[in-house]
Amino acid sequence: MDVQKRFDFIARNTDEVLMPEELKALLETDTPLKHYIGFEISGRVHLGTGLVTGMKLSDFQKAGVKCSCYLATYHAWINNKLGGNLDVIRKGAAYFKEGLVASMLCSGADPEKVKFISGDELYHNNDDYWRMVIDIAKHTTLNRSMRATTIMGRQSAGEMPLAWLMYTPMQVADIFIQDLNLAHAGMDQRKAHIIAREIGLKIKPPSGIPYKPVAIHQHLILGLQKPSIWPVPKERLQELWSQMKMSKSVPGSAVYVHDEPDEIREKINNAFCPEAEIEFNPILDWAKHLIFARERPELVVERPAKFGGIVTFDNYPELEAAYSTKKLHPVDLKKAVAESVIKLLEPARKHFAKPSVAKLKAEMESFVVTR
Repeated sequence: MDVQKRFDFIARNTDEVLMPEELKALLETDTPLKHYIGFEISGRVHLGTGLVTGMKLSDFQKAGVKCSCYLATYHAWINNKLGGNLDVIRKGAAYFKEGLVASMLCSGADPEKVKFISGDELYHNNDDYWRMVIDIAKHTTLNRSMRATTIMGRQSAGEMPLAWLMYTPMQVADIFIQDLNLAHAGMDQRKAHIIAREIGLKIKPPSGIPYKPVAIHQHLILGLQKPSIWPVPKERLQELWSQMKMSKSVPGSAVYVHDEPDEIREKINNAFCPEAEIEFNPILDWAKHLIFARERPELVVERPAKFGGIVTFDNYPELEAAYSTKKLHPVDLKKAVAESVIKLLEPARKHFAKPSVAKLKAEMESFVVTR
C-alpha cells in the first residue's frame, strides 16, 4: 500500500490530525507506527466509545498500524469512576475489554491483533514510569495542567482534588513509557495530547530518542438528549457539542453496544431530532459518523407510499439534503437509523451472549447500579 493510501486510511473520518505532515513523514520513512487509545473504566461501553473507536482501529489496521487499547484503571480511580473504588474498577476492566472487542467485531477490526494493557500492568514495579511522570510534571506548569483537567469537569482550583493534577502527567507518561508515536482519542483529550507534543523533545522515552507523537482525534458523537440551550447559538456550537457528547451519566442519552433491539428503538424514538435541523441533530450525527463512515454504506427508509415510499440513501449529503428540505420526516429518519444501528450491533449482541462475557456484563451492571 502506498503512502497516500495509508495516510488516507489513518486520517479519514477524524476531526483532526496533529500534524498531517508529521504523519506523512513517518509513513514516507516507513517508521513503524505504534498506536494507543486509552479508556477510563467508567461503566458500560456505548457507541461513542465502542463503534467510533472500532471503525478507526479497522482503518489503522488496514494502514499497517500496530494498535493497542489502554485500560486506564488508575485514571478512573483518580476521576472517581465507579464510586472511586479501585477494586471495582479493576474488576470492571475485564468487562470493558470485552465491550471493545465486541465493538471491533461490529466494525471490521481484528481484536486478535490489538494489544490490551491496563494501568495496573503498566505501573507495577515500573520505576521508570514514575520517574517519567515526575519529569513530565517538571516540564508542565500548574496552570497548564489545570486547564487539561477540564476533561473531568469544571471546578475552581480550590475545589479541585489534588489527585486531578496527577491525571495529565500520568496520561502523557502512558504514551512515552510505551514509545507510542500515534496517540488516538476523542477531541475531549486534545489538551493532554498537546502537552505531550509540547514536551516530547524535552524528555527521554525508553528508546532514548525524544520525539513528538502524532495525535489523531476522532469525532465525539452526540448524546440523544436535548441540549441545555436551544436553539444553539453558532458561536457556542463547539462548546455545547463537547458538553452534549454521548454520556453514560445522562439516562437515555446513550446506546450501549450490547443493548437489545427494542431498547435501541425506544431510545432513538425518544431522541431529540428537530425537523429540518442539520447543525445540531444527534440522529443525523449518528447517521454521518456511524452509518455513512463505513464501507459501502446504505440507509433504507421504509415508509408508506403516501409519505413517499421506500427510499435508500447511499451517501450522507443526500440524506442531509432530504432532511433539511423536509422531504424526510424525523419519525422516518429515527426508524431507519434505529434499524441500521440494530443491524450494526448484531455481532456485539452475539459476543455478549457467550456465558463468560454475559457474566462480566452482569457484574458491570451491578457496579453501575450500586455505585
